[in-house]
Amino acid sequence: MQTYQIHRGAGLGFLLQALVPLLETAALFAASLGLDWVLGSPYNAWVSTVISLPLLAFAFHWLNGDHSTANVLLGGVLLLAASSDYLTEEGKDVAAHSVLMVASVTILIVSIFTGNAYGIAGSLLAGIAGLLAATRLLRLLMLRKRDVLRCLMAAANLSWRWALQLQHQVLEWGSAGLLAETAD
Repeated sequence: MQTYQIHRGAGLGFLLQALVPLLETAALFAASLGLDWVLGSPYNAWVSTVISLPLLAFAFHWLNGDHSTANVLLGGVLLLAASSDYLTEEGKDVAAHSVLMVASVTILIVSIFTGNAYGIAGSLLAGIAGLLAATRLLRLLMLRKRDVLRCLMAAANLSWRWALQLQHQVLEWGSAGLLAETAD
């Protein structure tokens, strides 16, 4: 909710990333209670996954003033999501992996140029999750790979949230200083 006040695209990106695991967890609890809750189609989860991270990258670029890159990222992902009926399951996996890597690399680039350590950390965590997802490991340190990936992405999202908050504060301080200079 706080990120929504900074940038609505980032708020929606965080919401979409949290929505799929939340619904999966709710479906498990419902099943343990004997309730029959259908989670929905895997297509919805794929679209949510493919659109959420580029929305975060969009926010990073937009707040940094790079509106053209932000629009290209978002437009490309929306075209990809709209054309998903033409992709095979393997194609969807490759597309989701590619979107994760592109979004995390572009956030990394913006974070390096702005000196935002939280953005750099979040991008590296997401990159590690993307590389780990491509391996054939089933378990890592006594945990299922899926759980490790969720923990890595949760840490990346928390770091990106702090990065966006820091970037927004720097912009506010910069504009407040600029207003003070013009008032003098």
